[in-house]
Amino acid sequence: MKLIIRSFRFSVALVVLIALTITPSRSQVNLKLGGGVGVMSPASDFGGSTLEYYNGSRYGLSSGLNIQGKAKVGLAGLNLTGEIDYSSLANSGNSEPGQGKVDISQKILSLKVGPEFRFSLPAVPVIPYIGANLALNRFSGETTFQGVAKVPSATYSVQPATRFGVGFSAGTEVSVGPLLSLDFTISYNLMNVFGKGWDDVNPGIDQRIDSYLSLNDDPDPQYAAGNDKHFISNNRSIHSIVFTASLLFGL
Repeated sequence: MKLIIRSFRFSVALVVLIALTITPSRSQVNLKLGGGVGVMSPASDFGGSTLEYYNGSRYGLSSGLNIQGKAKVGLAGLNLTGEIDYSSLANSGNSEPGQGKVDISQKILSLKVGPEFRFSLPAVPVIPYIGANLALNRFSGETTFQGVAKVPSATYSVQPATRFGVGFSAGTEVSVGPLLSLDFTISYNLMNVFGKGWDDVNPGIDQRIDSYLSLNDDPDPQYAAGNDKHFISNNRSIHSIVFTASLLFGL
């Protein structure tokens, strides 16, 4: 929780600093702070089934909860935004058809900064917008295997990993009072555009479980066709679709 608070404060400070740098008059700036909840749905290789997770082709996650804090600095025709998002995804199922039990969980802490371009509608308390952002994403989680072939039954922590990404959004702010608005946003996020890698957390020990102990979105450098211990052959793209509803307070 302390990390989330510090990161949110950093986002707010960064957005305000950028705004004050590029605008000639502080009187032209308005600030909104708030937060909300939503749903994150995994896309591309981030989704899939537990069978695909076990065979290394995808991460096998289902939709989960998203909690968001947001700051907006309003300028003429655009907002500069800072966000901190926390998402929790999971899935359960078989490792192979009809056998083995796999429980997967993934936590993602994301820090985002970018512009939103507003489209004002005369005499209507609704402001649609489109936006883009740069993001720093921190992944962590754990996996439980029970009765799975070639993997000892246990709960294993996944080594935390950081990736850089980009996102694109569209949304609407609806005014519900002089200093209060509801903000509805849908975004598509490419979460591991930069920083992909492969980590062997137990170097020198050749075992299948090592492939699951880190994010490992690059191919296994020891991959060989038919090798049960080195079976991840391709880059894996981590994308998500996020819908959030937030309450913003004007300052």
